Amino acid sequence: MGTLTDITTDQAPADPAATDDMLATQPIGYWSGLAHVAVTRHLRDAMARIDVTQPQYWVLNRVNGGPAAPSREEVVIQLTPLADGPHAIARVIDQLFHRGWLRIDAGQRLQLTDAGEAARVRLNRPGFGRDLRLWL
Repeated sequence: MGTLTDITTDQAPADPAATDDMLATQPIGYWSGLAHVAVTRHLRDAMARIDVTQPQYWVLNRVNGGPAAPSREEVVIQLTPLADGPHAIARVIDQLFHRGWLRIDAGQRLQLTDAGEAARVRLNRPGFGRDLRLWL
């Protein structure tokens, strides 16, 4: 068996317009990108059916998930790399305040309200929540 540098392939560059007979020649980056889009779409569609977005799920779990309640700024900094843009998490925090799922305590730390905790538990329940945790 030769070394990897001795192996040549007829691999074509990624081409979203590739015909069916050309798909097998697409590079792994092409396929992983398609898989990412498909999984994200599936998750977001499932969450939309219960009126929650993926970034809302991230914020609920981050606010509840640490040893100490985080500030708004800490949540924004920690979750922005996952989001669809630099202002998405700040908007989500505002949405959760409006929805009555978040509050700010006297120390300017984010806390889940009873309704926010109920939503977080609902999203993490066996069945729906277990399936989401595998992908989020």
